[in-house]
Amino acid sequence: MTGSAAPVSEFAPAKVNLCLHVTGRRADGYHLLDSLVVFAEVGDRVTATPAPGLALAIEGPEGAALSADPDNLVLRAARVMGAGAALTLWKALPVASGIGGGSADAAATLRAVARLTGQALPDPAAVLALGADVPVCLQGHPVRMQGVGEVLTPLPALPPLWMVLANPRVPVSTPKVFAALTSRDNPPVLALPTEALRSANAFAAWLARETRNDLAAPARQLAPVLADVEAALAETSGCLLARMSGSGATYFGLFPGPDQAGAAARHLAASHPDWWIAEAPVQRCPAYA
Repeated sequence: MTGSAAPVSEFAPAKVNLCLHVTGRRADGYHLLDSLVVFAEVGDRVTATPAPGLALAIEGPEGAALSADPDNLVLRAARVMGAGAALTLWKALPVASGIGGGSADAAATLRAVARLTGQALPDPAAVLALGADVPVCLQGHPVRMQGVGEVLTPLPALPPLWMVLANPRVPVSTPKVFAALTSRDNPPVLALPTEALRSANAFAAWLARETRNDLAAPARQLAPVLADVEAALAETSGCLLARMSGSGATYFGLFPGPDQAGAAARHLAASHPDWWIAEAPVQRCPAYA
């Protein structure tokens, strides 16, 4: 495989945990998770240009919340590849918002530098070392994620879904959310039945009935406004399910079509102008070769 002399750009879509079950804790302190993960067609973008060394510029509407320090996940991912590149991160997703923005950026950087240089992607252990969500973001299509993020099983074809994402711009500390858990040994996700895949309504009903986010209650204890976000989404016309993604503070609403999702996003943006709001279809097929 040969590299590219021209700039290479990679999309970094928002990662959404449709459910998140905490099923145990390892001796080293890492929590065991069981989650159904999808990606929304809204996100950041990483562009890589040939250069002798590493450099990072950050742009975009959410870029001011980040700095190009050595610990930035984009630079960490590029160092794993061991190649020089001038990198530009266009940041559209809020920072530390439970939708995998940093991990998606790291995964996009790995793909971009691999295409730029002709190198192979790093081995799974090196990818996981960048963060628990980086392997799933590198896959970039609907999966069941287990273990500490390293066990990934593709999901069957999901029905068409649209999503509204809402974040109240209140920081929620992931370590504090996990520390506030009252139970760390909960039941796993049940097998996804065929009848749940027949329509958006059937899928959302199954999610609501059989799955959960074990981090939602402790997150609401730390940031009570999250209950308002869930209620605001649930009350929009056509919303099939409103739930928190990851450890927060972003909530998602599932909708059967673009008209309902668009109307809900406009309503929330008008009634809560200080929130970050986005609407997009859910990616149904592998986004990357």
